[in-house]
Amino acid sequence: MSYQLSSQGNNQILCYYANATNQIQVLRIGNIPNWYFERVMFPGQRMMFEAAATAVLEIHTGAVASAILSDNIPCYVLRVIEEVSSEFDRVIPEAKYAVLAR
Repeated sequence: MSYQLSSQGNNQILCYYANATNQIQVLRIGNIPNWYFERVMFPGQRMMFEAAATAVLEIHTGAVASAILSDNIPCYVLRVIEEVSSEFDRVIPEAKYAVLAR
């Protein structure tokens, strides 16, 4: 399932997140003006979504009524990297690519 920003812009990136814990997580992005993202993720659930490159994913873990902010991940870290022809420039400098191992 893919969720997109309401306004189409050039700074959107495709992101991937997996809940590798045994707890329910609530994911939120609230740092983008005029756009809000919130989803409940069950243990083992995976999701792809589009977000601004400057978005920060907040991960709240625990019971829904008493979830605790457990992590903040910049969305460029969650970016799905597709094989790109050498004719095209990369949107994010290679130094900022990261592998999420949690």
